[in-house]
Amino acid sequence: MAFAFSKMQVESSAFRDRGEIPIKYTGEGDDLSPPLSWSNAPEETKSFAVICHDPDAPLVQHGSYGFVHWVLYNLPTADTSLKEATAAGTRGRNDFNRNGYGGPMPPEGHGLHHYYFWVLALDKATALPEGISMIELLKQVEPHLIGMNRLIGTYRRD
Repeated sequence: MAFAFSKMQVESSAFRDRGEIPIKYTGEGDDLSPPLSWSNAPEETKSFAVICHDPDAPLVQHGSYGFVHWVLYNLPTADTSLKEATAAGTRGRNDFNRNGYGGPMPPEGHGLHHYYFWVLALDKATALPEGISMIELLKQVEPHLIGMNRLIGTYRRD
């Protein structure tokens, strides 16, 4: 993934940056997507996409590593926040092989995992179909990526 860090800020009312993700947003809880908000997107932004990725997962597939928990796109610039269990945007396919959000649930005893909630600012409005993977999304949007930042949450199953 190309990196286009910007002054965007990503937050959640459910957990602080590098803080523990509450159980209700995990696979052990209610498996709800957490509330997110972002600010300071580049002026040229026409749409947003959101990805949640766990680089600590012991999985290598399709030339990539980690585990994708959420792929969401086709978010208009009017959307600068997502409610808990959002129905906004178009749902992509996660590594649970289903569309939408799938909460953290690392292997028992595997230690602390870090979940990167990336918000991507794009200079083009998108109308991508439902069900594309993170890799497919990035191939489509990378030429239009003008800013990004992330919020990191943590979770552990002992």
